[in-house]
Amino acid sequence: MKKILMLTAFALTGLAAAQDTTPAPATMETMPMMGPASMSASENYAKAQEFAVQADVAYPVSFYDRTLWKAAVDHSYYAASMEATNRDYNAYLAQLYTKTQWWINAYNAWDRLGDLNDTEKQWASLSAAKLAYLALQRGDTDMTRMYVEKGMAWADSASLQSIMKRLP
Repeated sequence: MKKILMLTAFALTGLAAAQDTTPAPATMETMPMMGPASMSASENYAKAQEFAVQADVAYPVSFYDRTLWKAAVDHSYYAASMEATNRDYNAYLAQLYTKTQWWINAYNAWDRLGDLNDTEKQWASLSAAKLAYLALQRGDTDMTRMYVEKGMAWADSASLQSIMKRLP
């Protein structure tokens, strides 16, 4: 009988707590997460930079599938999409694609930017070299040649020259 009373007391206490209508204090668990779609372009850009710094510290190798890198790229993508004419946002997105080794997106982002500074040309050339190597591996000489030529137009490199020498 004593056990039944104890169980009843616990059950009633739980029901009483469930009926409490006072709001819980705001914590990280109860606060809604602000996703990139609900933020401004400048907020997304700042968040992307914040996540990228954290990711650099957290991971020895940069890949998009790492949580912090994904968050950085996603916020950067939203910033660049919201203000498509903002060169800084688009250049940062291209840098993040390059850093996270998402070569096709990096290549396309650099290509869309048009005029690049010397550092950007090196990054763009790297993305072209990676894609040229992949195309060479699958036997697609036309795509290999196209990537090599575009990469060399950005910045000549030993990698691109080596790949070019392997073409028929």
